Amino acid sequence: MNVTDLLRHLQAEQDQAAAHSEDLHQQIDHLTTALAEARAHLAELQTACKVIEGIIGPGAEPQPAPDTYQRLVAHFNDHPAQPFRARELHELLDLPTDEASVNTTRSRLGRLVRQGVLTQPGRGIYQKRT
Repeated sequence: MNVTDLLRHLQAEQDQAAAHSEDLHQQIDHLTTALAEARAHLAELQTACKVIEGIIGPGAEPQPAPDTYQRLVAHFNDHPAQPFRARELHELLDLPTDEASVNTTRSRLGRLVRQGVLTQPGRGIYQKRT
């Protein structure tokens, strides 16, 4: 290897090192921005917690709303021989009766059928598996 080849090789390595350094600087800039955003979000969440604690009182434990699945299964357990349609369940359980909500419940009922909790004796009709 002569001096010219050595200089070309060193220049190529220097170019690679400079490019790598620039990539690292860009990553640092991106991570610095992401960190600032995460810290701002954390501060907002802490403020929200303080506001909620101010409303409900410190240490008060709010009662969680029952999960829709639990409410559906509980209703079928209370009426094991009775078949229901999704819309009927919404009316009985005081759930929203708009089409999107009822379709979501139909999907949930379908999952419960696949899991073996319910049966589907007819199209759109669901009943507790006995």
